[in-house]
Order: sequence, then C-alpha cells, then structure tokens
Amino acid sequence: MKISIISDIHDNIEKLSLALPLCAKADLTLCCGDLCSPFVIRKLGTGLTHPVHIVFGNNDGDRFRLASNAGKFPHLQLHGEYAELSLDERLIAINHYDNIARGLAKGSGFDVVCFGHNHTYEVTTIGKTLLINPGEIYGGLSGHSTFAIYDTKTNEVQRIEL
Repeated sequence: MKISIISDIHDNIEKLSLALPLCAKADLTLCCGDLCSPFVIRKLGTGLTHPVHIVFGNNDGDRFRLASNAGKFPHLQLHGEYAELSLDERLIAINHYDNIARGLAKGSGFDVVCFGHNHTYEVTTIGKTLLINPGEIYGGLSGHSTFAIYDTKTNEVQRIEL
C-alpha cells in the first residue's frame, strides 16, 4: 500500500494543488495538521477520492468549520489531535507535534509515527519505529514544499518536492 503524507499546508492552495494529483496516485493520504482555513478541507475533499485521515495542528483555529466541511466528504476522516490506524498490517500514529511523535516512537510499539509542526522533512528510525515528517506543503518557512510517500510493503519513504 502506498500512503501519501502531507502536513503544514497553511492555506497554500497553489502548492496543495500541485501536490494533490501526486497524492491521488497513492492508496490513501495522511494529513498531520495545520491546514489552517476550512476551505483547505474542501480542496482535499474534491482533489482526492481515496481515504484521507486528518489530525488538527496548532494553527487549525476554526475547528467547527473544519469539521463541518469534512462532514461533506465521506472519504475524509477528521480524528481530532491524534489518530491511531492499522493499515496493511502496520500500526501507524499521526499527530502534529514533533515532541509528541518522538515520545510515541520511543515506547508505544508503533511501526510508523507521522508528524509535522516544525516544517522540516525528516525520516528517522527510533528502535523499530519509522518516524516521518513530510515537511511542509506551505513552503514559506523552510523554502521547500515537500511531502512523502510511504510504502507499507517495502517500509521505504520517498521525498516529493514540489
């Protein structure tokens, strides 16, 4: 199974529009937060047809409208601040914060932990856990618009730069 992992969109619809056709080639998408505005949910809902699992970030202020918009798209699942998924025999945790992700990777028995927040692309192994930060779609903080594709069969991560 191929899983696209995105984070830190920060309302950058132009960059998100470039990422979505590439994400659509995956079997599902994980979003690690900081969509920011509710219209980003609409863009995800119309731009992707496969399952999309979303957690909130610290800049997702209008959670009521984000949730209302997500409810219009049956393939979007808004989990709150944390999600734990079993996908293709891999136990995967998703949250926004790097410090929480590192703690989860150190002791929770997850195969993969995905996070965002610091806008820095990272793939690290802690024990048996693969820790993935796809970087930022936004591109304004790091200077790079990136996301990741994770392959559950090979346990490999591909960096995609927009």
